[in-house]
Amino acid sequence: MSSQQPTDEPVYDDRVYRSSMGVVSGVLLLALTAWLCGDAVVRGSGNTPWIALAAALCAVPLIVAFTIRPAVFANDDRMRVRNPFRIIELPWAAVDAVRSGYSAEVLAEGSKYQLWSVPVSLRERKKANRQRLRHEGLRDREERSPGERGRVPAEPMRASADRIVDELQRLAERGAERPGAQGSVRVHWSYEIIAPAVAGALLLIVLVATR
Repeated sequence: MSSQQPTDEPVYDDRVYRSSMGVVSGVLLLALTAWLCGDAVVRGSGNTPWIALAAALCAVPLIVAFTIRPAVFANDDRMRVRNPFRIIELPWAAVDAVRSGYSAEVLAEGSKYQLWSVPVSLRERKKANRQRLRHEGLRDREERSPGERGRVPAEPMRASADRIVDELQRLAERGAERPGAQGSVRVHWSYEIIAPAVAGALLLIVLVATR
């Protein structure tokens, strides 16, 4: 009987990246939807309560999909991207690059996948670039004037999206050769979000048309 020796290094818990502003916005929108639809159900007459329920059935999954649901989970072997309607599992060996331009995205096996939970703020990036230029100017001045040593910040500021993308890119480069990081990209549709939203939309159309 042969014994199998483990070859993988330990895999640590997932790092989770999500937009805190997106979560807060989602909670507020859900509260507003519950208040408006609940009021229509309690006070409405005729088909109005049913229309309100159909609207809620359509709206709630969409609000959750675009605000609370998006997240990126990354460990030493792979990255799992949870977007509004899909879940993409990307072993590091299949990842070509993680980059941020006008949006954060990952390139793998000839396809591009957006990271909905890592929003890119051009305003924050411009602010970070200005801070970096000031940092470089102070560093050059320090090199010319040794007496000003200690006044330069240790690290220039980075936009949060760019910082997250850099971290994911480092994880991809470090983990690409791990045995557990091999494999192909897998994409799963999130029918638990799609089905109720479509059902609510169809029901809402029927109720409004027959009102």
